[in-house]
Amino acid sequence: MTTTETKPEPVSGKPPGQLGDRIFAGSAKGAGILILVVLAGVAAFLVSEAAPALVAPAEEAHGGLAAYIAPLIFGTVLGAVIALLIATPLAVGVALFISHYAPRRLAQGLSYVVDLLAAVPSIVYGFWGAFTLAPASVALSVWLNDYLGWIPLFAGPPSVTGRTMLVVSVVLAVMILPIITAVAREVFLQAPKLHEEAALALGATRWEMIRLAVLPFGRSGVISGAMLGLGRALGETMAVATILSVSGAVTLNLISSENPSTIAANIALQFPEASGLDVNVLIASGLVLFVITLLVNMLARYIVERRRDFSGAN
Repeated sequence: MTTTETKPEPVSGKPPGQLGDRIFAGSAKGAGILILVVLAGVAAFLVSEAAPALVAPAEEAHGGLAAYIAPLIFGTVLGAVIALLIATPLAVGVALFISHYAPRRLAQGLSYVVDLLAAVPSIVYGFWGAFTLAPASVALSVWLNDYLGWIPLFAGPPSVTGRTMLVVSVVLAVMILPIITAVAREVFLQAPKLHEEAALALGATRWEMIRLAVLPFGRSGVISGAMLGLGRALGETMAVATILSVSGAVTLNLISSENPSTIAANIALQFPEASGLDVNVLIASGLVLFVITLLVNMLARYIVERRRDFSGAN
């Protein structure tokens, strides 16, 4: 008994989905290239416009470009770093509560509220800091000066208006809190359930399980979120310009009326009245801020790549 073999019919055309895959791959590649082109364009614009200030005599560029920008760099980094130190532990705690402690309905509502903080305009935060938080912080500044005045951060004398770097740092911390919380929450939710259940099965408490299984898994995510928040704090403009009483001093004192300014706030305040070389000086300071932000992102990328080999799913 013989059987007739049927040859498969040749498939005509391209495999299903191949055209769509190519379109998607091309679109993704184009978007990546577009980002690089825009970044290069911004850098080229800043360099070209800052060039006259870079080569100008010191007496024409506010006594020297380095002397003019250095206090601004100091104030920018000081406020952003203190805000990061305040916001990161709070964001990690909120993210852990949402992901591992709160009931499901409460976690959803709290996640929505925290994310909603990111939608508040920065000028609103500035008004809140200037008219509510600053007056309320005067008593705290006096207390810090009385009992912790031996620390340079609280050396005083306390400002009578409350418009200090301490208030700016707190406002910046509130502004970057949603960014860090959102990233940390999503990373903690991705922690391997098998690791969590294994830790609990071995007799670990919930906190021990989080410390042994969740936090090591989410460390790189927390660092990434913190660096994103730091970038936001470094470039914040209107909130700082609204709150801070600027004197141009270079000091670590957070509660006095002698406060350094930040690069972004100084550009916003000085640009409307600037002309000629002053515009180039302000753009040069913007170039410095651009480089600082780029270095922060590169550092974050390096830290995350170092922990790339760790995977909680392994």
